[in-house]
Amino acid sequence: MKQIPENEISIRYVHSSGPGGQHVNKVATTAQLRFDIKNSLVLSEHVKERLFRLAGRRVTGDGVLVIEAGRFRERERNRQEAINRLFRLVEQAQQTPQNRIPTRPRASDITKRLEAKKRRALIKFLRHFRPEREE
Repeated sequence: MKQIPENEISIRYVHSSGPGGQHVNKVATTAQLRFDIKNSLVLSEHVKERLFRLAGRRVTGDGVLVIEAGRFRERERNRQEAINRLFRLVEQAQQTPQNRIPTRPRASDITKRLEAKKRRALIKFLRHFRPEREE
């Protein structure tokens, strides 16, 4: 494996969900990968924090990342898929996001927006405007 040692990853196999008839109820082909982010020795604190944010609901309360892969019918392919997802997630966490440079809207954009607002306001005003009846 690339940078995460195998002893930090545990994989179990569970029954797949969805259609498949009797076969899906008998065999456990879905790979469930568990990776303890908090106690990982190879990741820096910065990467761990980003990984927590990127993983979202896939992290348990104990700080364990759970990835399920059940797209394929073979155990080995699902296992490899789960490991690849973990690596992609870690790679994404290692990349520092670029800081956004704040920009100001151009003057022409501002005037265009204000003109559109005035046109829209006029349309709404004319819907409810009733001229006084002269008697």
